Amino acid sequence: MRHVLSVASECVPLVKTGGLADVVGALPAALAPQGWRLRTLLPGYPAVMRKLGRKARTVREESDLMGGPARLLSARAAGLELLVLDAPHLYEREGAIYLGPDGRDWPDNPERFAALSWMAATIAAEGADSWRPEVLHLHDWQAAFAPVFLRDMGAAGSVGSLLTVHNIAFHGIAPASRLAELRLPAWGFHAGGFEYYGKINALKAGLVYADRLSTVSPTYARELMRPEFGMGLEGVLRSRGADLVGILNGIDETAWDPQTDPQISNFASPKRKRPNRKALLAEFGLADTGGPLAVVISRLTHQKGLDVLLEALPAFIARGGQLALLGSGDSELETAWLLAEEAMPQVAVRIGYDESLSHRMMAGGDAVIVPSRFEPCGLTQLYGLRYGAIPVVSLTGGLADTVIPANDAALTAGVATGLQFHPVERDALAGALAQLCDLYADRRTWNRMQRRAMAHPVGWAASAPRYAALYESIAPA
Repeated sequence: MRHVLSVASECVPLVKTGGLADVVGALPAALAPQGWRLRTLLPGYPAVMRKLGRKARTVREESDLMGGPARLLSARAAGLELLVLDAPHLYEREGAIYLGPDGRDWPDNPERFAALSWMAATIAAEGADSWRPEVLHLHDWQAAFAPVFLRDMGAAGSVGSLLTVHNIAFHGIAPASRLAELRLPAWGFHAGGFEYYGKINALKAGLVYADRLSTVSPTYARELMRPEFGMGLEGVLRSRGADLVGILNGIDETAWDPQTDPQISNFASPKRKRPNRKALLAEFGLADTGGPLAVVISRLTHQKGLDVLLEALPAFIARGGQLALLGSGDSELETAWLLAEEAMPQVAVRIGYDESLSHRMMAGGDAVIVPSRFEPCGLTQLYGLRYGAIPVVSLTGGLADTVIPANDAALTAGVATGLQFHPVERDALAGALAQLCDLYADRRTWNRMQRRAMAHPVGWAASAPRYAALYESIAPA
């Protein structure tokens, strides 16, 4: 077996805020059949430490790591091989892992994740637990300083480095005055390095200094080089275009399997979705109008386009549609959706997140709506395909790559699996929802599309070999 250290700020089932955690948690099992053994390095948040148990072993100690003592622990938990950075002064905080009680980023987030990157580089350079990786697989800005530290340690040639961009909207910005506190070398602080408008940019550090770059869908890889998607880093990405590849995410087909899912009434065909649909209507207090029951499971943010869905919603409801929403995020959007629930009996809202409920919503929903302004890959539409909840998605990123739109040609050829719309505006989304209602009324066409959706490949079978080939290309000979 070949060896990879996967470095991330979250990982299912230990700690999760979004799709990044799902991918990080799924990669070890997906890559093992390809001959690559992954160990995952995580911060020692309370939720992670509680799940390690007594078998965790200390394999390295630091007397002062970004302001306090730290230990590197080795353990197995939740079926994963883990290395955990136990640094109480950085991670021993209950609640959200990135945000303080005031809802804002922790002021020391730069130190918290520079420490994670530094430990990743140290493991690569010196080894840990009698083990050294051949490849560092770094995820998003929280791990992106590692290639800089590797170079500063003189160890860049001893290990290959891959940075995967899951969402380029988050950069990890810090003032230039914290250069020394973050253990960053002055040689990298310039326009061609990790300097960004006079500040330190963690994501840019990884984009510049990692051996190879990847992102989570082919379309998003192309989009990132355009100003409307690149978030100020499109020039850096264009300069490294030859080193950037888009590889679609997959889902855990064991955890998300409608035939064995313990959260639902199991089913293998669209007809057997009916008990779940009936149960979901009852759970959300909705009366069956005879139209499609759409679900939304999402963070409530501008990126996700749920303000546009609010604008398009009345026309959908007028056509007999119903909607159940589960999510949390911006307080203004939360309030707006609660007001919509009050105004429209066909709309039900749950503020928060509930993993079990999300499974029941996919199983009971006729459609899942994902109206994102940008979406690197998206997993929600993949869960929808797997459970026969027809995706209604914007034409962007991984949504464009995973859903075959129900246009005339696709319907005639019998390949359509969902609906797409563009641009992310009220009238375009309202048109897609009107088409949803029309398709739902044509039961023969609808049932065929559901069956095709449920048969569509959504796992790692195609993507895992591409990651393995990428690892092979950057591992030292």
